[in-house]
Amino acid sequence: KSITRVERGPKTFVREDHMKVLLGPEPMIIIPPRHYCIVSNPVVRSEDGSVVTDGYGQAKLQHGDQDIRFTQEPFPLYPGEQLAQKVTPLQVLPPNRALHIRAIRDFVDSDTKKKHQAGDEWILEGPCTYIPRIDVEIVATINAIILGPNQALLLRAKREFVDRQGNTRKAGEEWLWSEEGAYIPYADEEVIKTLKAIILTEKIAIHLSAKRTFVDTFGKERKAGAEWLVTIKETSTYTPGVFETVIGEVPVTTLSKQQYCVVLDPIDPFTGEPQLGKRELRKGELSFFLRPGESMPGGVRKVHVLGEEDGVLVRALLPFGDKRPGDKWMVTGPCEYIPPVELDIIETRRVIPLDENEGIYVRDTHTGKVRAVIGESYMLKPFEELWAKELPPAVESLLNRDFDASADRAAGTQAPRSLSARDKASVVTYRVPHNAAVQVYDYKENKSRIVFGPELVLLGPDDQFTLLNLSGGRPKKEKAIRSLVLLLGPDFMTDIITVETADHARLALTLSYNWKFDVNRKDPESASKLFSVPDFVGTACKAIASRVRGSVAQIPFDEFHRESAGLIREAVFGKQEFLVFSANNLVITSVDIQSVEPVDQKTRDSLMKSVQLAIEITTTSQEATARHEAERREQEAKGKLERQKIQDEAAAEKERANLLLLQALSAAIESTGHSKAEAHARAEAGEIQGSSAVNLARLRAQAMKIQADAELTQTLAAQEAELEHLKSIDLLEISKAERLAGIDSNKFKSMVKTIGPDTIQAIARAGPEMQAKLLQGLGVQSLLITDGNSPINLFNTANGLVGVNPTHHQ
Repeated sequence: KSITRVERGPKTFVREDHMKVLLGPEPMIIIPPRHYCIVSNPVVRSEDGSVVTDGYGQAKLQHGDQDIRFTQEPFPLYPGEQLAQKVTPLQVLPPNRALHIRAIRDFVDSDTKKKHQAGDEWILEGPCTYIPRIDVEIVATINAIILGPNQALLLRAKREFVDRQGNTRKAGEEWLWSEEGAYIPYADEEVIKTLKAIILTEKIAIHLSAKRTFVDTFGKERKAGAEWLVTIKETSTYTPGVFETVIGEVPVTTLSKQQYCVVLDPIDPFTGEPQLGKRELRKGELSFFLRPGESMPGGVRKVHVLGEEDGVLVRALLPFGDKRPGDKWMVTGPCEYIPPVELDIIETRRVIPLDENEGIYVRDTHTGKVRAVIGESYMLKPFEELWAKELPPAVESLLNRDFDASADRAAGTQAPRSLSARDKASVVTYRVPHNAAVQVYDYKENKSRIVFGPELVLLGPDDQFTLLNLSGGRPKKEKAIRSLVLLLGPDFMTDIITVETADHARLALTLSYNWKFDVNRKDPESASKLFSVPDFVGTACKAIASRVRGSVAQIPFDEFHRESAGLIREAVFGKQEFLVFSANNLVITSVDIQSVEPVDQKTRDSLMKSVQLAIEITTTSQEATARHEAERREQEAKGKLERQKIQDEAAAEKERANLLLLQALSAAIESTGHSKAEAHARAEAGEIQGSSAVNLARLRAQAMKIQADAELTQTLAAQEAELEHLKSIDLLEISKAERLAGIDSNKFKSMVKTIGPDTIQAIARAGPEMQAKLLQGLGVQSLLITDGNSPINLFNTANGLVGVNPTHHQ
C-alpha cells in the first residue's frame, strides 16, 4: 500500500517481509526549556493533540505550512515533516531594545485579544522573552536611541497612528521628541536625524524663520515667512522646531560710553512690527541684538570728542528746530557730540595751524570765489571748502623734486631726488635761490611780477610760474633744460660749433662763454626784460656762432690756426669789451676756446703733420740749446776744480809747517815733564801709604769695639731670656700648685659635703671608741706599742698619761 509510518520506542521492532526500513533508527527531537524549533509540513493534529491519519493510516500533512514547537516530550518527525530550524534558544530582549514585527497573516493575539491583519507592524519592547509565532515575522532589531541634555529627535510618521504622547499623527507629519533618556521609535514612525540644541549666551542669539503658520514653544503664533530672534532671555538652549528654519546666529552689539549707533527700521517693542523708514538713535552703555528687518548703516560709531580746535560739519536730513533739510552748520567744541537722527555728519574739521609762510586755498561754496589764507590758524566755515590748485605737469614735476637750480643746473629735466606728492590744497611755495629770479603771472589781473632771490614765493589762487625751456648739451639742443628759476650769473655755458675756413677746412670749435645779466632790480622795466627771451641760452649761442662762422669763413686754415684766439674774440666782441643783448640785458664777458678739432680727415692729417713738424723743430732746438749749456757748465766746473786743487795744496803746506813747530815744542815739554811727574808721583805714593795705615788702624779699633759691644749685647740678651724663662716656669709652677690646691680643696669640700659632718664625726669617733671598748674588755687601762727603731720619751709620755680623765677617750 506504500504507507509510511513511524515506530516509536522503546520497543523491539520486527520487520516483516513486505516492509522496508526507510530511515533509522533515529533519535527523537528533544527541546530543552526556553528553546524552540520550526517544523515544515507539520502533521495535522486533533483537538486532543493526536495525529490525524487518512483511511489508509497515512499521517495527514499541512503542506507549505510550518509549526513552531516549544519545550515538550521528545518527539519524532513524521514522514513528510522537515526540521526547518534546529532547536534554538528563545530570544531574550534586554532593556532599551525592541523587535520590529510584521503580521504575515490575520490572527488574534491570545494574550492581548487584539486582532491583527496581514501587514500590520508593531514593536515588542524589552526586557522580555520573545515567543515566536508562525503568523509574524521579525523585520528588524531596534536599539533605543539615548537622548542626552540639549538633544532631540526629528521624527516622521510613515502612516497615521497615535504617538507616545497620545497625539494623532498623519502620514508624513514631522515632530520633535526632546525628553531625556532612551527612546525606541514605533513601527509607524521613522527617525530622520538627531538634533542638538543651540546654546544661547548673552552674546549670541539665533535668527529663525517660519516655514508655515504655527504656534512656537513659547506659545506665540508665528505667520508663514515671519522672522524673529530667540535670545537667552527666553531660554538658555533652543532646538529649532520642524516648522522653523535657522537663518544664522546674530552677535550682540555692545556700545560703550564713547559709542553710539543709528538703527534703521527699528522693531516696535510693543507691537513687534517694523517701523519702516524710521531711524532710532542708541547710545552706550548698551547691549542689544539687531532684530530681523533692522539695519545699522555705518555700524558702531565713536562719540565725537571735540576739543577747542575741533568741529563737525552737520547737515539736516529732516526739520530740526529752526533748520530746514539741507541746511549746514558747524558744531564746535569743547564737547562730546552725538548727532541726532535728524542730522548727518558730513566731515570732522580741525583748526588748520599755519605758519607765517604757510597757507591754504579756500573756496566759498556760495559765491565760488577762491582766496588764500596765509599766516594764521584757520577753521573752515560751513560754506567753505579746501580748494585744490592744479599746476601744469611740468611745473608739478619740478616742485615735487628736490631740485637745486644752482647746483643741479646741468642735470636738465632729470633730478636724482624726489619728494612726496604736493598737498594741492596748501599754498604753493617756492624758495628762490640767491642771485636768481622767478616770474609769477596772475591770469586774473593779467599781470606778472619778478621775484629776486633769496625770497619765498607764495602763489595766489590765480598765479602761475613761468616755465623756462632752455637749450642744453653740447652742441646745444632746444628744451633740454626745464626750470622755474632764471640764474642771473656770472656763469658760463659751453657750445660746440662747426666752422669752415676760406680754403674749405671744416673745424669743430668748443667755446665757453662767461655771461651774466645786467639788471637793475629796482627798475620794473629792466627786470621785466629778463624773461622776454624764452631761451636766452639758445638765442645767445646761435648769435655768437653766427658771428664766429662769418669771421672764420674769410681766412685760410693756416692763418686761423696761428691766430684762432684773437680772431674768435674779435668776431664775438668786435672792438667792444663786452657783448650785450639788449632784449634781455644778457652780457657775454669773455670767450674761451677749449678745443679746435678738424671735422674732415684731410684737414686732420694736415694739421697732424704740421703739429709733428713743429714738435720736431722745437725738440731739435731744445736739444742743441741743452747740449751747449751742458758743455759750458762742464768747462766752468773743470776750471773751478783746478783752482780749488791749487788752493788746497798751498793750505796743506802751511799746515805742515805749523805741525813741525808743534812737534818740537811737544818734545821739549815731554823731557822736562817726565822727571817732574816721577817726583810728584813718589811723594803722592808715600802720602797715600801713610794715610792708608792710619785709616786701617782706626778701622781695626772700630771693628774691635763693635765686636765687643755685640758680644756684650748678646750676653745680656741671653741672661734676660734665661731670667724670663725661669720666671715663666716659676709662674707656671705656682699656677699649677694653686690650681691643684684648689682642686684638692674643692674635692675635699665636695667629699665633706657629700659625706656630711655627722658621718665624718661618726667615722672619727668609731676607732677610739672601739679601742677603748677592747681595752676595757681586756682590763687594760693604757697601752703603748712601739718598736726599737723609734724611741719614745717615756717621761713625757708618763706625764701625759698621769691624770688623764677617763672620759677624755670617750
